[in-house]
Amino acid sequence: MPEMTRKCDVPIPEAPEAPYPITTTYVDVIAGFGRGSSELGIPTANVPINDLPSIIQTLDTGVYFGWCRLKPMPGSEPKSEQRPDGRQVNYNNGTSLSDTDLTVLPVVLSLGWNPFYQNKNKTVELHIIHEFATDFYGAQVKFNILGYIRPELDYTSKEALIADIHRDIDITKEKLQLPGYQKFKDI
Repeated sequence: MPEMTRKCDVPIPEAPEAPYPITTTYVDVIAGFGRGSSELGIPTANVPINDLPSIIQTLDTGVYFGWCRLKPMPGSEPKSEQRPDGRQVNYNNGTSLSDTDLTVLPVVLSLGWNPFYQNKNKTVELHIIHEFATDFYGAQVKFNILGYIRPELDYTSKEALIADIHRDIDITKEKLQLPGYQKFKDI
């Protein structure tokens, strides 16, 4: 198989090195821009950056990997809100998540400004590497950050962005198989 390293990839050690691991508490899954699923075919769970450990604000922008776990919030009131683009988002609070959806799952996450989309605010977007049957806005997610894959990049095409995200997913799957990362799976 040909070498798949990109010029932007950072060497990833066999186990987390400082400042990793960084582990969050459970935080709400909120509506983002809706681009991950609709435009890229790569859905993301957005979380409020201000609800995360302060060290996350100090990390370099870019792509990271780790483990996550979802938690439904059945006592929360279902609601809906409108995105800036006019689309409606229904918060079901994760009540339709299956037992498999609630296991510890691999996650690749973006921390930054998403220059391709010219975001005005820094965001944290989690792509949970799992097929979900339903959205889960209003559920909560806990995750850890175990390593850094690459810096945030600006792209000249959506296709190049999608290709890099798929490569980030492949790197995440590969690295999380290593014993040094497996031991952080219990979150």
